[in-house]
Amino acid sequence: MEIPRIPLANLILEGRQKRIAPTNSQVWNLNLDQIESGSGRVLERIMTTVDELGPSTYAFEAGTVLYSKLRPYLNKVVVADSDGFATTELVPLRGDPEKVYAPYLAYYLRSAEFLNFANTVVAGAKMPRMVMSEFWRYEAPLPPISEQHRIAAILDKADALRAKRREALAQLDCLAQSIFVEMFGDPVTNPKRWAEIEMAALFETSPIFGTMIPPTPDGGNWLSLRVANIQDWRLDLSDQKYVNLPPNTIERHSVKDGDLLLARAIASQEHLGKAVVATPAGRKWAFDSHLMRLRFNPERASPEFVRHLWMTPGGRSLFLKATRRTAVQYNINTKEMNSLRLPIPPIELQRKFVCRVEALNSLRDRQLEALKRMDALFSVLQHRAFRGELKGSNVPEFVRHENDELRTN
Repeated sequence: MEIPRIPLANLILEGRQKRIAPTNSQVWNLNLDQIESGSGRVLERIMTTVDELGPSTYAFEAGTVLYSKLRPYLNKVVVADSDGFATTELVPLRGDPEKVYAPYLAYYLRSAEFLNFANTVVAGAKMPRMVMSEFWRYEAPLPPISEQHRIAAILDKADALRAKRREALAQLDCLAQSIFVEMFGDPVTNPKRWAEIEMAALFETSPIFGTMIPPTPDGGNWLSLRVANIQDWRLDLSDQKYVNLPPNTIERHSVKDGDLLLARAIASQEHLGKAVVATPAGRKWAFDSHLMRLRFNPERASPEFVRHLWMTPGGRSLFLKATRRTAVQYNINTKEMNSLRLPIPPIELQRKFVCRVEALNSLRDRQLEALKRMDALFSVLQHRAFRGELKGSNVPEFVRHENDELRTN
C-alpha cells in the first residue's frame, strides 16, 4: 500500500495555545534536557508557577507533539501527556485528531528517514537549528487514521521491548554502585574508617592535561579522545577525530592501558569529572586538553575503583568540593587533583571489587548488544511501517523473537 504524503504545514490546525493558568498554580515546565533522545521519554517533570516561567515559553495542551528544532540530530520528540508550558525551542504540532494520530506523528518524526532529512536543513554552527520553512514544507506519510493507530500500536509493542533492555542496563549500573557501598561504605561518612589519602600519593606519574592540537576527522594517525567520547561514564567512540602528535609529545599526550581519563574542564557541572578507564591495547590513542590523564601506581589504587568511587553520590560530592567555577566553565586543575583526599581501602579489596564489576560488565555487554540489535530491528520496522509494508495486526515475528529472548535472560 502506497501511503500519501502531506506537507507538515497542512497537518496542523492550530498554533501555540494562548490559555494562561492562574499565576499561583503549579504548571509543568518542559525543557529540552528533560527529554530522552530517540525515545521521547520524559526524564524529569519540573513543576513551577506561571510567575516563575521564563519569557521564552508558551502553553501547550495534552496530546500536542513537541519537536525540538534545536540540534535536531539529538532526535527529541515527545507527545505531551498533560497540559504545560514549553521552551520555544520545542515546536508544537497539534492536528485534527480525526486525521492525525499524535503518537504516529511522533514516531515518524523520530524515524531515521525524517532524522536524515532534518540533519540536512539546519542553520548555525554552534547552535544548529532546523530551518523551519523547510520543516513545514516537508511531506510526511499520512495513511488513514485507523492505519495510523495500527502502526503506532505495533511500534509501541516493539518500543516497550527496547525500554525493558534499557531498564536492565540501568539496573546493572545501580547494582555496581550497591556493591561498592556494601564493600566500602559511603565515601563521605567513611564508616569503615579507610585511610584518607591524598591523590598525589596514589599516582605513578603526575596528572597531566592533553594536547591542544585541534583534532579533525582525518587529521592524523592518533585517535584524539575528547569530552564528547565520555558518555554516561563510558567510552563512546562513535565520534572519532585524529591528530598528529609531535614525537617529543607522544609520551606526554598518549594513552596507555589503565589510564583514567577525566573531563576536567567543561561548561556543565553535571559532566565535570566523568571518567573512563582506557584500554587502547596498542592502538595510537591521544587525549585533548579538556581531559586530564591520571596514571595510578597499581600497588596503591585501581583506576576502576576510583572511577566507581566518583560515581557514587558521596564520591561525587567529594570530587566536586575540589573543583571550581570560572566565568565560562567548571574545572579542576592538577594541583587540586593532587590534594584531593579520598578513603582508600587496601589494594586487595579494590581488586576484589573490580572482579565483581567485570562480571557485571560481561552481563551488561550482552544486554547492550541485544539493545543495539533491537534498535536496528526497530529502525527496520519503522521503515516498513511508513512505506505501507507492515502487514498484520501484531508485532512482526522477528520482534516477537526478541521478546522471547528477553524473558530468558
